[in-house]
Parts: sequence; structure tokens; C-alpha cells
Amino acid sequence: MKSSRKKLIIALSIVIPLVVASLFNLRIETDIDFHFLPRIYSSINFLTFILLISAFIAIKKGNKKLHQGLIKICISFTTLFLLLYIIYHSTTDSTAYGGEGILRSVYFFILISHITLSITVIPLVLISLNWAIEGDFKKHKRMARIAMPIWMYVALTGVIVYLMISPFYT
Repeated sequence: MKSSRKKLIIALSIVIPLVVASLFNLRIETDIDFHFLPRIYSSINFLTFILLISAFIAIKKGNKKLHQGLIKICISFTTLFLLLYIIYHSTTDSTAYGGEGILRSVYFFILISHITLSITVIPLVLISLNWAIEGDFKKHKRMARIAMPIWMYVALTGVIVYLMISPFYT
């Protein structure tokens, strides 16, 4: 792994979670109402999930070009999601989940696993991508076997979290 890419992967793996965590203490005042963004970025998560499945199928069928193109779109979508998420949470107060009983426990289990794995998946995806760029497909495949299902889980649970909390948005 090239030293500059390794440093970038380490930096992004640290900076992205720190920026997202800082949103809980940051509030940017604006006249723009960004309450429409969760619907958009959860839709982007859903599209990412579908495209990840498609990328998996493409590589299983030996279609490397399609796989590469779909993964590039997924990375672009994930980046767009992150930007929209940051905009929303830096300008809008958090919404508390208002459900009760077993659904409350299910919601928090999904939310906590989603958050934990969204942090974990960053370096996994970036390392896997790096090995693909370097042409070390043996290492890429080994890492992708770990990264892909986690990325899929994070994308899908992002949608589930949105669907569960959306009735409580004000």
C-alpha cells in the first residue's frame, strides 16, 4: 500500500467519525429548513444497498467493468449521503425516537449496530478499494468479503432507522 494512500485512509477513518460525532455539539443557524434531507439521504442509502447487491452479482458473474462502475457509484452515493447528513445534523435539532415497548429496543439495537458498523466500514472499504486500485485482487477480494456485507448492512439499516424515526420528525 502506497504511503500517501495509507495516510489518507487513516486520516479519513479518523476524521469522518469525529466530524459526525461533533454534530451533536454543533448547530449552524440558517433560514433554510433542511427537514427534507433525511428522506433524500435515506433514499440514497437504499439505492446504495441495491447497487451493492448489483455489484456483488456483477463480480460473481465475472463482469469486472460493471462491478467497478457500480462500486464507484456506491462510493459517490455514500459521499453524497455523508455530506447531506452533515448538513442536516449541523443545522437541525436531533429527533428523539418516540416509540415504546419492544419497538424501542429494536430501534436502538439497529441504531447502535448501524453507528458502530458505519465507523468500522470506512477503513475496510477504503483498504479494499486501495487494493483494487493497486491491482492486488487477492487482498481486495479477501477484504471485500468482510467490507461488502458490512457496507450493505449499514446502507440498509440507515433506511430502517429513517423509517422507524420518521413519524417523530417535527
